[in-house]
Amino acid sequence: MILQQILRLSSLFRAAVSVHVRRNIGLSAIVFNKTKELDPVQKLFLDKIREYNTKSKQAGGPVDAGPEFQKDMNESLARLQRAYGEGDLTKFPEFKFE
Repeated sequence: MILQQILRLSSLFRAAVSVHVRRNIGLSAIVFNKTKELDPVQKLFLDKIREYNTKSKQAGGPVDAGPEFQKDMNESLARLQRAYGEGDLTKFPEFKFE
């Protein structure tokens, strides 16, 4: 009887410790990744995203989009306005709750 209680408590203790260790390992991995330098592929990917962001802000829309893209976009917006009503479809709607 006492042996069974000891074994039950030891299994509970072991489960609690394993959860604690797993969480600490997970947190330390996140901290370690933030402190080390990015690998070259990640760095290149982030640089390209930042470069595209600055170009799109300068262009005021999609980068390297020709007149055909603008024509297709205008046609799509006109079709959506006919289907769903009037309003500016390029902006997020404003909701007012009473």
